[in-house]
Amino acid sequence: MTTALVVNSGSSSFKYQLIELEGERMLASGLVERIGESSGATKHTNALTGKSTSNDDAHVPDHAAGFRAMLDAFAAVGPSFDDEPPAVVGHRVVHGGTDFDRATVITPEVEARIDALSALAPLHNPANLEGIRAAQHVFADVPQVAVFDTAFHQTMPPEAYTYAIPADLAQRYAIRRYGAHGTSHKYVSEQTAVFLGRPLEQLKTIVLHLGNGASAAAIDGGRSIETSMGLTPLEGLVMGTRSGDLDPAILIHLHREAGMSFEDLDTMLNKQSGLLGLTGNGDMRDVQSDASEGDDRAEAALAVYRHRIRRYVGAYTAQLGGLDAVVFTAGVGENNALLRRRVLAGLEHLGIEVDHDRNDLHSSRARRISTDRSRVAVLVIPTNEELEIARQSAAVALH
Repeated sequence: MTTALVVNSGSSSFKYQLIELEGERMLASGLVERIGESSGATKHTNALTGKSTSNDDAHVPDHAAGFRAMLDAFAAVGPSFDDEPPAVVGHRVVHGGTDFDRATVITPEVEARIDALSALAPLHNPANLEGIRAAQHVFADVPQVAVFDTAFHQTMPPEAYTYAIPADLAQRYAIRRYGAHGTSHKYVSEQTAVFLGRPLEQLKTIVLHLGNGASAAAIDGGRSIETSMGLTPLEGLVMGTRSGDLDPAILIHLHREAGMSFEDLDTMLNKQSGLLGLTGNGDMRDVQSDASEGDDRAEAALAVYRHRIRRYVGAYTAQLGGLDAVVFTAGVGENNALLRRRVLAGLEHLGIEVDHDRNDLHSSRARRISTDRSRVAVLVIPTNEELEIARQSAAVALH
């Protein structure tokens, strides 16, 4: 059995999945949390047997210790690595800049470039590197592959990724639109073609990746031509704690009038804004529950959230020059029928008609929620970034 271990490493935690490449089955999954704290936590599940193990008082001083704890969990409840270690380890890396437009086998030179790009993703790339280095230590003879969130969007034309600031500054400091969630957008757009039974090259698709982080992408023939996230994952749609689009003069105004430092502004925009800033709660489920009970702030926040998505749907339809499919994915997009209905209400002039019965039917499978007569297919397709990382890692390291 040939497998890929997929690792998504954060600064104080990492998630992992073991995936069989031939049948594309998830064999095991797990989580190591509170790395570097006085007491760590681990959880591991064998998907084949249903057996699991967890430890809420683990000693996990660093990522290397976390990987050793992961190996202990595999040994305890399986599948065992004793006879057959993973053939490849695939790592999610948030920012690849313009250096990487595809999955790449990690060499010392690649590792150095990921490190250098930390200036564009200071909260993510250093943490991704911690996972890479820990995995290299544990699986010294196994190829390691970086799969970049930004890579899929490297097909955007200059007019889509260029900001209208002095060109010398933009060039000197690598300022342009990079986008994010590219692994998800790629997977979902390809699954859209499979679901519709049409060649990917013929489809004009808008993918709405709606989770705690959220982004939209316009995908023409399988190529990203526009996306809502920018230099960082802050731009674009309203998110759980991130503001999305706003007039940059607001920051100047708050600096001058409220005395807010750059660190204060950074914290506000990334951790205190979005749904949290509008309502005091960053979880869409809670905000929607509050709105249903008559909370005016929650209802107003949902209106802002929906309005922003609709603006992007209209703009991307224009950029694509037509539209074949709108696709919802990620936690909010896949599970929130009311939000989907309200986002698309009144867009019949764009050829979008939602079947409310189909939309209200809860399912974990890919499905159509538009009417049979809708010119534009509206779909819900669960994303699977781990499988996409496994596929890309195997493609560059094993073939």
